[in-house]
Amino acid sequence: QVQLVESGGGLVQAGGSLRLSCAASGSFFRINKMAWYHQVPGNQRELVAFITSGGSTNYADSVKGRFTISRDNAENTVYLQMNSLKPEDTAIYYCNARARRWSWSVETDYWGQGTQVTVSS
Repeated sequence: QVQLVESGGGLVQAGGSLRLSCAASGSFFRINKMAWYHQVPGNQRELVAFITSGGSTNYADSVKGRFTISRDNAENTVYLQMNSLKPEDTAIYYCNARARRWSWSVETDYWGQGTQVTVSS
C-alpha cells in the first residue's frame, strides 16, 4: 500500500505562487509515475502534470510555462511549483502515484486526500 500526504495548498492572489508537496510512504516495491491532478466540483479530475521516475515531465497546456513538477526519488516526494497563478487555477489538487506493491505486481494508482488551492482575482 502507498499512502500519499499532500501539503502546501491555500489562498493566494492572482499572480502569486504556491508550492505543493506530496510525500509517499508505506510498503511498495517501486513508485513509477507521479502526478498532480486538479478537480473543480462538478467537473472531472484533470491531469495537471506528471513526472516519471527518470525525470521526464509532461504538462497540461493551461499550465505550461507557469507550473513546474519535480520529484525527490530518495524521499519519494513530488512537488508542484505554481507561479503566475490565475483564478481559473482554483481547484482541489490531488497527488497521484503509480506504484508496484511487489516486483511482480501490476502497477496500481494511489491518490492523496487533496489540497485546496484558491486564487483570488
